[in-house]
Parts: sequence; structure tokens; C-alpha cells
Amino acid sequence: MLHPKKVGTLPVEGSDKTKQTNEIGMFIPLLENIDIRGKDITSDALLTQRKLASFVVGRGAHYHFTAKGNQATLNTDIALLFENRKEPDFVEITPPDHGRIETRRIWCSAALNEYLAPPRFALPLM
Repeated sequence: MLHPKKVGTLPVEGSDKTKQTNEIGMFIPLLENIDIRGKDITSDALLTQRKLASFVVGRGAHYHFTAKGNQATLNTDIALLFENRKEPDFVEITPPDHGRIETRRIWCSAALNEYLAPPRFALPLM
């Protein structure tokens, strides 16, 4: 598993200088020298960016990005789509650990694919 640093340095094109950048700026440099074809790339909501999804798809990989409040319109559209869904497509119940039972429910749909345009986001609603 790769984990980008919160802050990194990248070279400035045409210069000997470097610039500081955050996780978004480190995503592509971190993955560009690794063969990711056929791999699943996951990220938190900060990296749910069309440019990053295009990079992953262009390299022949798949992605699972999270939609939250930082992508307000996308998050609202997904919530509206699943508003009246009855049963989830998948349910996992984890046995008690430290007195807690964890239940995960996942609803899946391709209904927003044409609306979102390529690269298609297939995002879990958190």
C-alpha cells in the first residue's frame, strides 16, 4: 500500500528550484513510475478529482474515490439517486470487536455515468 506524504516537494519545470505541494499534488508523481495497470486505487474525499481519476483510468487502473462535502454537488446527486433504494446490494456484518458490531452497507448504480461524463465516477456514499 502506498501512502503519499501530506506535504512533498516537486521540481519546478525549467528551473533548479522545487515547490511544496499537498497530497493532491503528490498523487500523480507518486504513481507515475509504478505499473498500476489492472490495480484498484482508493483514496479519501480530498483526492476525488476528475484530473486524478483521468490519470488512473489512462494508466489502465480502476479507482474507488469517496464523495463527501468537498464535492457538494456530486455528493447531493449521489444521495438523491439512492434516497429511495430499499435493500443494499451488499451487506457485511463484522463480529463484535471491543463490544462493537460494525455493519457496512453498499448500494451500487451506474445511473449517473452519463451525467458525470468520463472518467466515470463509481463512488461509495459515506
